Amino acid sequence: MKRIATFALAAAGLLAATAVQAQTITLKISHFLPSSHPTQKDFLEPWARQLEEKTGGKVKVEIYPAGSAFGHVAKQLDQVKAGVVDIAHGLTGIPRGRLPRTLVTDLPFLVKTADAASRTLWDLYKDGDIAPEYKGLKVLALHAHNAGLIHTRDKQVKTMEDMKGLRLRTPSAAVAMMLKQLGGTPVGLPPTQVYENLQKGVIDGNVFPYEAVHGFKLHEVLNYHLDAKAYTTSFYFVMNQRKFDALPADVRQAIDEISGQVLVNKFGPWWNTWDEAGKQDIKNKGSVVTELSDAERARWREALAPTIDAYLKGMEDKGIANARKIYAKAQALVAKYEK
Repeated sequence: MKRIATFALAAAGLLAATAVQAQTITLKISHFLPSSHPTQKDFLEPWARQLEEKTGGKVKVEIYPAGSAFGHVAKQLDQVKAGVVDIAHGLTGIPRGRLPRTLVTDLPFLVKTADAASRTLWDLYKDGDIAPEYKGLKVLALHAHNAGLIHTRDKQVKTMEDMKGLRLRTPSAAVAMMLKQLGGTPVGLPPTQVYENLQKGVIDGNVFPYEAVHGFKLHEVLNYHLDAKAYTTSFYFVMNQRKFDALPADVRQAIDEISGQVLVNKFGPWWNTWDEAGKQDIKNKGSVVTELSDAERARWREALAPTIDAYLKGMEDKGIANARKIYAKAQALVAKYEK
C-alpha cells in the first residue's frame, strides 16, 4: 500500500508539473539589432522580464535579435502581422512605403530630441492620426531617436556643397528625400550592413544618431561627424492583435501596464544615455565633430522646404487627404514637448 501511495503521489506531482507547463504562454519578440545593443539590454530584456514577473511565470518571453531566424529588418512587420512572431521592434521606414503617416516625424528639422519625437508619435497614434497604419496590430509603443548626424569616412561635411555626390545610407524614404535634395545619393541598407559597406567603400557615410556609432562600432570606420540635428528615425514596437486578444485577461492587463505611455516616456532618457557611449567612442578615436552653423542651417532649411512639400503631396496622392494636418499637428506637439 505504501508503494502504491508513493506512486500515486509521484504521478500527481508529474501531472501538476505538466499542467503548469501546459499553461505557460511563450511570446516571441523579434528585433533587427545585435543582442549586445542597448535596445535589447536596456529595453527589450527588462520589458520581457517585467512581463514574466507580473504574470507570475505564466508568460515566458523569447527574444530573437539580428542574425536570428526572425531578425531581418525588412521582414519584421509582415512576420508580426502574420503571427510568425508575436511582437516586433522595427524601423518604420523599412519596408518602404508601409507607414507614411508615421514617417512624418522623419521629415527634416522637425524634432531635436528623442523625448519630444516619441511623445509626439504616441499622441498622434492615440488621437487616431496615424492609427490606420496599424490595423491588425496592438501598438505597444512608438518612438524615435535624438536628432541625428551625418557621418562620413573620407570627406568632411560642413556645407550643403560638401554633400554633393556622397553615397549615404538612409533609414527611410523621408530621410532619403532629404539627402537627395542636399545633393547626396541615398542608399538603403539594414543598419547591420553599414560597417562592412563603409569599410569596402561602397558607401561614403551614413545618417545615424551617436548611439549607432557605438552600437555598430562605426567609429572604427568613420572619421568625420556633422552634428546637423536635421532628422530623426522612428521605430515601432507592436504585437499581433489576434494573439493579444487570445491571451488571458490578466496577461493582457500586465502587457498594458508596462506598455503605452509608460514605456514611451522612457525613450528620451534611454537615448540620452545611449548617445553618450557613441560620443565617447568618437572622442577616444580623435575624430572630427562639426556642428552645423546657424547660417548653414538656415540654408538647409530653405533648400529642404520643397522636400517636405513633396513628401506630403506624395501622401495626398496615396489618398491620405489629411497629410498636411498630420504634419501641422506633429509640429505643434513637438513645439509643446521641446519647449
